[in-house]
Amino acid sequence: MRSISRAIDKFCIKHRRFGIPKLMRYVVFISAAIYVISMMDKTGTLFSFIAFHPRMIARGEIWRLVTWVFIPLGDNVIFTAISLYFYYFIGTTLEREWGTPKFTIYYLAGIALNIIYGFVTWFIIKSTMYSAILDYVWYGFILLTPSFLNLSMFFAFAALFPDNRVMLFFIIPIKVKWLALVDAGFFIYYVIERMVNAQYAMALLPIVAILNFIIICGGDVIDYLRPYKARASPQVVKFRRAAKQAQRSNEDSPFRHKCSVCGKTDAEYPGLEFRYCSRCEGYHCYCIDHINSHIHIV
Repeated sequence: MRSISRAIDKFCIKHRRFGIPKLMRYVVFISAAIYVISMMDKTGTLFSFIAFHPRMIARGEIWRLVTWVFIPLGDNVIFTAISLYFYYFIGTTLEREWGTPKFTIYYLAGIALNIIYGFVTWFIIKSTMYSAILDYVWYGFILLTPSFLNLSMFFAFAALFPDNRVMLFFIIPIKVKWLALVDAGFFIYYVIERMVNAQYAMALLPIVAILNFIIICGGDVIDYLRPYKARASPQVVKFRRAAKQAQRSNEDSPFRHKCSVCGKTDAEYPGLEFRYCSRCEGYHCYCIDHINSHIHIV
């Protein structure tokens, strides 16, 4: 996991223009539009036209590889509106903290994993069931939806801000990490319920949805859960050594701190707060605006 995460960070550093800016804005707006249209479509024609269906995709309806992501679930307008706002808030926050390239990779990786799982499951069912009932089984039993994909973003949000507080129901303050545990409990309950009902294909959907989180953020979660070690790690030792070298080289400089992203210095902005990132290779300074949003140098 760590090696894959570092490879993604290196790719993002080299390709800073990669990705889709404000990706979640497009996802939420299109989902809202489809929801409004589907409320007027009593026959379900729109839903059947954009739903994920491997056989139809194989026949040339390739738009289904993407359009299933915009299918909002639920008949309650208020619940759907709150869900879409929640996805927008989480997605835009992750993009601001990670940058557009990494968030785009995260979201597209989740879509790709679901598509692969959908095709694999379809081939398995096709080989074990009569083709006459395959379409019915697919639409009624293992239809891909974006619900777990979007909910998995909350795990990434909790990994970045575990101790931040949010207002549950706009009233109760609660830490994000506890909400993440509730989210995980829902995933586990869904898996167990589907397994008990012998709906094994659907039971694996939550697991597939969080694979991209495990790949990209698994190392950060392990570091957070790992107990404190009294002995400094090699990375900390390198950071301290690099800090001493940088301080000696900056003795004759007109400034003490300079942001590695925007170039601001404490001489030009004496009231600006500067911090140093121990996860970056070497000794790199960042202003308060970029300490949480920069891409780690490895």
